[in-house]
Amino acid sequence: MHNLLNILLLSMPGGSEWIIIAVIILLLFGGKKIPELMKGIGKGVKGFKDGLKDIEDEISTNESSSK
Repeated sequence: MHNLLNILLLSMPGGSEWIIIAVIILLLFGGKKIPELMKGIGKGVKGFKDGLKDIEDEISTNESSSK
């Protein structure tokens, strides 16, 4: 388990790699499309969190009703 964590941490991009990734994204999508892209990602994350909350609420409801 410890070895897997080390491999994952070593494979994470560093500072200069993030800059290269940002430049590639800027070139692919252009400056005007990036805010729309981020807005879409934000809506997706919000929807995912809402779904998780609904599932947690349903689980807690089922646990309290079964007692």
